[in-house]
Amino acid sequence: MCGIAGIISDNPNQVSRQQLQRMTDSIAHRGPDGEGFWINAKGKVGFGHRRLAVIDLSEAGKQPMHYLDRYTIIFNGEIYNYSELKEELKKKGYAFFSQSDTEVILAAYAQYGNQCLQFFDGMFAFAIWDDHTQKLFCARDRFGEKPLYFTQHNDRFVFASEMKALWEVGVDKSVHRGQLLNYLTLGLTGDAKNSFQTFFNEVSSLPAAHFLELQFGNNEDSKFKIKVQSYWDLDKESCITIKPGQATETFINLLQTSVKRRLRSDVNIGTSLSGGLDSSTITAVIHSFLSTQNHYTQAAFSAIFPGFAKDESAQIKLVADKFNLHSYTVTPTAQSLLNDFEKISWHQEEPFQSSSIYAQYKVYELAKDKGVTVLLDGQGADETLAGYHKYYSWYWQELWARGNSKLFAEERKKAQAPGVSANWNFKNYAAAYLPIMAARQLQKNALRQQNLNHDINNEYFNKGDKIKPFKASIEKLNDQLYFDTMQLGLPELLRYADRNSMAHSREVRLPFLNHELVQFVFSLPSEYKIRQGYTKWILRLAMNNLLPHDIVWRK
Repeated sequence: MCGIAGIISDNPNQVSRQQLQRMTDSIAHRGPDGEGFWINAKGKVGFGHRRLAVIDLSEAGKQPMHYLDRYTIIFNGEIYNYSELKEELKKKGYAFFSQSDTEVILAAYAQYGNQCLQFFDGMFAFAIWDDHTQKLFCARDRFGEKPLYFTQHNDRFVFASEMKALWEVGVDKSVHRGQLLNYLTLGLTGDAKNSFQTFFNEVSSLPAAHFLELQFGNNEDSKFKIKVQSYWDLDKESCITIKPGQATETFINLLQTSVKRRLRSDVNIGTSLSGGLDSSTITAVIHSFLSTQNHYTQAAFSAIFPGFAKDESAQIKLVADKFNLHSYTVTPTAQSLLNDFEKISWHQEEPFQSSSIYAQYKVYELAKDKGVTVLLDGQGADETLAGYHKYYSWYWQELWARGNSKLFAEERKKAQAPGVSANWNFKNYAAAYLPIMAARQLQKNALRQQNLNHDINNEYFNKGDKIKPFKASIEKLNDQLYFDTMQLGLPELLRYADRNSMAHSREVRLPFLNHELVQFVFSLPSEYKIRQGYTKWILRLAMNNLLPHDIVWRK
């Protein structure tokens, strides 16, 4: 895990070590173990890097890294299947001089070009300069776990892991009025229809599952030729026929592979443990093959809230005792939040929706205090496996629209047993049959909510770029899961997690976001996600014999 920064300009005066130093100094928290800089022979391309050493701690793993006297890379993240890719590339004649995953990216790009992205299981944002073609290639992982921001102004293209690095070299910091308006009136922190958009006019985000190619242009109107293209998308329409036993076996095999790959490290590894099913699952899977994990510390880090109704101390202890974990806890308080608020805001850079991210911030701080660099976390399961209570209504609407009134009635009744009280009325029946009209009505409701907000004066409301709140048309459960996973919801949570972990120079790995696992889950019928009144049914079934009953079937 690291911090990266770069400047590309046809004017060598715009590319200097001093500028790169300012950029990387501003994100030094992302990489406290070293720094590196490179400017090409023509003086038109400059890379800066801050290193958090996790795989191959030697000098051979330093960046910027060069390969075949042609390619230079700066890389933030991890390629979890780098060992398997390395063996395949060796068969094709490539030689390696380090034990790092960074060098594997370079060889894969040399072999496959932009198609190399199809082979990676990882979280990443990287930039490669090809000295032969004079082309910049940047890419971001499928779900957007690792960030990459960029801007083009006049004769300069600048990019970095965080916006603050761009501001260090004079990029304008003016606020995008539409984004701010949607945040103040609707609580939105992203634009579901434009994943390039940030809260700042001059700063764009490279969307998840996209790559960017840049070459110098030949005319005065544009100094650069820039192409941004998607290289992957989740197929929400795929649906397989499979029996529960086979589905459970496939699910657990994919999850085990994902966890095992995400335990590859040359530094200490622990887990985030909330007491819920998802993080407990990661712990259980690790312990199913614990003897092969040299760097796993059996340390679990948790936030607890004694005296509060939703405190999960009892569940945390239940899992910690079962797996003999070294359990470390922190109790965030209102006063500590006030003390840390400006620091958190500086790290987050853009607005966030609630104080809940502070608990995560303190957990990563605790891991740093205990000397654990890498944490495995259960994030991503709720959005892909339908873990939130709001998903019941979407599932019931799908059943009703499919004409399955018997299962519809059974599921609504069984949901009462786990204590679910999802609202259901005539509007839901209408939405089941008329999803497009329902989406339009929800959009109108959001606009009305904005118009009636008395804290926004008319001058501000009518000035600047507005962003129309987008509501997806939901015909089936997968439509809503896709929206929350790929468009609005999980992308924001991943941003929070990246900034919170990097604030303390920790690396967080998310096994539930292995793309093969996620695609398999999306290909399962909805009945495998919500069943017998329980969310995440396939996960509960898979964990039934590995976790305590009170965790698996908790109401």
